[in-house]
Amino acid sequence: MARAPVMAAGGIVLRRGDTPLMAIVRQRKRNEWVLPKGKLDDGETPKEAAHREVLEETGHEVAMHEFLGTLVYQSGGRSKVVHFWRMEAEGGPVRKLMSDIKAVDWVTLDDALARLSREYERAFLTQVGPIAIAAAGLAPSPAPAPEPTPTLAADDVDAALETLTPAEVASVDEFRHGLLQKVKAWLRGEA
Repeated sequence: MARAPVMAAGGIVLRRGDTPLMAIVRQRKRNEWVLPKGKLDDGETPKEAAHREVLEETGHEVAMHEFLGTLVYQSGGRSKVVHFWRMEAEGGPVRKLMSDIKAVDWVTLDDALARLSREYERAFLTQVGPIAIAAAGLAPSPAPAPEPTPTLAADDVDAALETLTPAEVASVDEFRHGLLQKVKAWLRGEA
């Protein structure tokens, strides 16, 4: 049976200056550089979780702005769905970093892309980083339009689905159902 995805939230956290900087955090356990994010607590909305997680992981109070997008990846044999908002930090840290975080660093977008340990986070930040910087009024012009993604024709999808075994079809159906229920709950503010 497919397990429900883990719901999480975080931020692309900017700081104003001569050059706009963004926060990346170093995990203590894996010693990896990642975007600040974490799992939702019971009864918490994704936006509330994003604010709490960024405060805990960067030590900075932030102003929340627009929703930037969702990153979905596999973690520990489960899908992890992370919603990101643009945030801005002002001043210095207001609290100690949580114990899971070894360090926070404020770097340029290019440096963040070079330092992030996970390819899927680099790909996500490549797309939303320039948008966040432009939305904050920190860049002279918006990011160039991304290259168009090739689309699959319905016949291609149907042909791919026909190659699945009955067990694989059931697994896909269970995953879709679980993900749909999580998204519906999130939209109702219950997740």
